Amino acid sequence: MDTELLRLILPEVLISNFDIVKIELLGDVATKQMKYEIYLDECNKLIRPDLSDDYESKGFLQPKRIQDFPIRGKAVYLNIRFRRWRHKEYTEKIIRNEYDLTSDGSKLTKELSDFLKGTGRYEARYDQ
Repeated sequence: MDTELLRLILPEVLISNFDIVKIELLGDVATKQMKYEIYLDECNKLIRPDLSDDYESKGFLQPKRIQDFPIRGKAVYLNIRFRRWRHKEYTEKIIRNEYDLTSDGSKLTKELSDFLKGTGRYEARYDQ
């Protein structure tokens, strides 16, 4: 997949820490409009290298769905699966990498949320 083109579209944190699994163009029955669904899986690397010897990847958590900027008038949804890391000795200790992807209290990327705040749209939503 052309990562240079994706760097223009997706936030850098996604390009550097996630693998793009699939991109689909689907019809949304509720709105009767087309939308893009982009599926991403977190790379198999722990952000804190000092913990990498103690923890091992044990699959993925439930996917998180985030809305991003529209592309060519079509809604874009990012379906992101984060890895679950389990301690090798103390199996009850589970951690995950933390990324700052969404704006507080929303399911929008930070960039999209900042853009909407700047245009004055949805003012009541952000004045709380």
